[in-house]
Amino acid sequence: MVSQKLRKKVVIIGAGISGLTTAYWLQQKGIDVTVLEKDSEVGGTMKTVNENGWLVESGPNSALETTPLFNQLFTDLGILDERIYAHEASNKRYILRDNVLHPLPMNLPAFLKTKLWSIKGKLRLLKEPFIGRAEKEESIAEFVERRLGREFLDYAINPFVAGVYAGNPEDLSVRSAFPKLYALEEKYGGLIKGMIKGRKERKQRAEKAKDSAKMFSFKNGMQTLPRALSKVLGDTVHLNASVINIIPTKIGERRIFVTTYQQNGETKSVESDAVILAVPSYVASSIIEPIDPETSKVLNSIYYPPVAEIVLGYAKENINRDLDGFGYLIPAKENRKILGTIWSSTIFPNRAPEGFESFTTFVGGSRSPDLLENSDENILDITNSEVKSLIGISGSPAFKKIIRWEKAIPQYKLGYYKTIATIERFEQNFGGAFICSNYRGGISVGDCVMSAEKIAEYATKYLSK
Repeated sequence: MVSQKLRKKVVIIGAGISGLTTAYWLQQKGIDVTVLEKDSEVGGTMKTVNENGWLVESGPNSALETTPLFNQLFTDLGILDERIYAHEASNKRYILRDNVLHPLPMNLPAFLKTKLWSIKGKLRLLKEPFIGRAEKEESIAEFVERRLGREFLDYAINPFVAGVYAGNPEDLSVRSAFPKLYALEEKYGGLIKGMIKGRKERKQRAEKAKDSAKMFSFKNGMQTLPRALSKVLGDTVHLNASVINIIPTKIGERRIFVTTYQQNGETKSVESDAVILAVPSYVASSIIEPIDPETSKVLNSIYYPPVAEIVLGYAKENINRDLDGFGYLIPAKENRKILGTIWSSTIFPNRAPEGFESFTTFVGGSRSPDLLENSDENILDITNSEVKSLIGISGSPAFKKIIRWEKAIPQYKLGYYKTIATIERFEQNFGGAFICSNYRGGISVGDCVMSAEKIAEYATKYLSK
């Protein structure tokens, strides 16, 4: 805890999961926090809508229990009993090849039997332990093709990258977008050797690999978490507060930040000893432009592809296959108009009314951003046609909803380490200013929570000087 004598104030811009979690941990340390959020409710992209029994997530549909921080957080917030784990059936993932949904093999016998890859493609994996390190920065596509072969790239990594980042593996930096995969080669010399040795180290850190971590949500959806954080933070959270700029200044030896914002038509200012930007890069860019045009330009250059999320509901009696999995992902080589579909009501309960099933499909991304130029009606029609043909569904959907994100997920492209270096230089030049968002440290919910803890620690150390 920070003593009353050293009690300091921190302004946090953004009430998404990164901003709220950082605010919570700072408050727990006895630091005064003020959270400014331009929206009318908390959560950022993590919002849940319930329409006549159809539960719709407008952002992440779930999270992976990759860090013990989740248990600590949920216990402290009193929402541990509201957490629900994914149904066992969701362990099975499908990938489309030649218009057939093939389950992704999860063990050696299944790998040997699967038709997802040819015999030649499977044998290619045997070369992996004997391949050396890269001599330059690589895209995830270059990295995987070099170590595992083209077929594994096309029918495993390509759809996976589309499902996680809505991105193209040819564009994303393996070093920045998949640092743990990159580290297996850098530290151990290979993926297979690294996975074996890395398990011991993760166990010591009480962390889990994403491929073995349990998937969870909450009974009433993912927004349960930001709402619980906001409830504990109380009146320190200010909604409908759109930040205009941050101006650093000095009073003697003390640096303070003056944050100006508009709330309900009124212009206001708040002083603080530190400030944390927990907003998308293009928002942070406009806020810091007056004090650091160079960093502002770099932040504004981060690409966020457009994505549409389409939720469709069908009567169970019209579905002609067992929904025995998480859903499916679609490789680019299959030339489909959707990226993949989550079988939402199979994974978690209460996602659809009795007698119906709910499906969440994603369209667009870096692979096909032009599709987002279609009208809502056209996108719904395209998605309905694709889902029905791939799963085997007759009749019309009983429920339809589309959510558009013009800027969805930040892309950690080749050379992204330079962007991170610019962010670090900004923090050094403006001591007391920090950046905490999903364009730094990873895009998953777990990544954001772990990054928030780090930033809270850095801010606390800075304020204690």
